[in-house]
Amino acid sequence: MKALRVLIEGWVTSFRYPAFISGFQPTLPVPPLSTIYGLISAAKGELVTPTDLSVGYIFNHQGKAVDLETIYELSGLTGKSNVIKREFLVDPEINLYLDDLDYQDYFKNPHYPLLLGRSTDLVTIKEIKEVELEKKSNIKLGKTILPLGTEGAFGTIQALPTHFTDTIPRKAVGTKPFILMNKFFDYPNECYYDKEKGWGVWFHK
Repeated sequence: MKALRVLIEGWVTSFRYPAFISGFQPTLPVPPLSTIYGLISAAKGELVTPTDLSVGYIFNHQGKAVDLETIYELSGLTGKSNVIKREFLVDPEINLYLDDLDYQDYFKNPHYPLLLGRSTDLVTIKEIKEVELEKKSNIKLGKTILPLGTEGAFGTIQALPTHFTDTIPRKAVGTKPFILMNKFFDYPNECYYDKEKGWGVWFHK
């Protein structure tokens, strides 16, 4: 299978747990699918959903820390500032795989600024490459998001949407439980495999 592999790097990022509204804001260990489709939509300049494109990704970072952040809480026409603690990931890196080679044009010349996580988390494209993926079993898989029930997978379980609508207000679509894997594990079944990188790639369709 021919696929497009896009290497994306940033300085810091944070992926919000949907259930945490106030107080300490932890980060998800890997980006949810909605973040990935949001990034692709920004590159293309229009909404991209799982019906348009299948994606897989491997996420790495170099550490975790906590920062203080000013937020503004609104109530009617009045508001007040507050300070919260937010967890963030340092030096995030994504190897993003797309099953449509035509999308390389959007990443070469993105329509909108590319963000990862919050609106301040700018990222850059370091490499765009066409790769050949093969089907293989007994491989290293992980550092990504996987459907609940994937054999051998373990990690944080969280109900997350696959994407959001572009309406106002936005609506979450395709919410279901996922396993958020922050490490690799030995996957016994057949999966797409990137021989150059030495890891499996799980495509979400």
